[in-house]
Amino acid sequence: MKHLLNPMDFSVDEIDRLLDLASDIEANPQKYAHVCDGKKLATLFYEPSTRTRLSFEAAMLNLGGSVLGFADADSSSAAKGESVSDTIRVVSCFADICAMRHPKEGAPLVASTKSSIPVINAGDGGHQHPTQTLTDLMTIRALKGRLDHLTVGLCGDLKFGRTVHSLIHALSRYTGIRFVLISPPELRVPSYIKDDVLAARLIAYREVENLDDAIPELDILYMTRVQRERFFNEEDYIRMKDCYILDKQKMKLAREDMYVLHPLPRVNEISVEVDQDPRAAYFRQVQYGVYVRMALIMTLLEVEQPC
Repeated sequence: MKHLLNPMDFSVDEIDRLLDLASDIEANPQKYAHVCDGKKLATLFYEPSTRTRLSFEAAMLNLGGSVLGFADADSSSAAKGESVSDTIRVVSCFADICAMRHPKEGAPLVASTKSSIPVINAGDGGHQHPTQTLTDLMTIRALKGRLDHLTVGLCGDLKFGRTVHSLIHALSRYTGIRFVLISPPELRVPSYIKDDVLAARLIAYREVENLDDAIPELDILYMTRVQRERFFNEEDYIRMKDCYILDKQKMKLAREDMYVLHPLPRVNEISVEVDQDPRAAYFRQVQYGVYVRMALIMTLLEVEQPC
């Protein structure tokens, strides 16, 4: 039985096959409308979520399966003190596969050790968000036609942003990737990622504070919000939250074939005026997330692909 807890749990070949399946689902959705008939997905969300939870639910429903679970820890037995280990043992009796979001890093890993069904990490603290990473990879591949030889700018909260950390891990396995890390000093990529991933794999990167200077060289600009819930005090959040705002003027500095991604939700780091720019890809990114999660559910459940 296979779980997805970390982007590194799948090899590059496995990711490519999964993205190929997701692309076929996009092109032929009706072909996959009943491949998970009778299967159940449990969504165990101990942290608030809109896109990720609904994307998982839409994915399973699109495959013909059904969904059960909770969207708030307070509405589960966690409010009574039940452990993650006990919860997953109980849920394993009801469902065939589980997607878990938890504020504590490593909680999905703990669940996987006690689970009798596949566990998908839907985000654990500031650690990993592998299904968002798969979504990002599909989006980049669909827009640019490749996942190698790209210059990728990551902008905003690079310290606490789990989507950023996961994407660095995943893209670092492809040839010719170069990162431009755009953030204030207080929100830079953690040193363990720079040392253990970028430096260890000889990945080219540079750290800058000015978005205007970096944007002309990028193939992909990955914007992130400054996350209030990751700060220990309100003053630091208020001081940082408006550091980087992408607007029409900044987009004039970018290449015609540079695309803007964002894991969402946004606050004000991308002006709504950018939404009309054909290079704004963040809402297409959401749709790709459904196809990726459909492909992932099929893969982990070892569902046979229809002819």
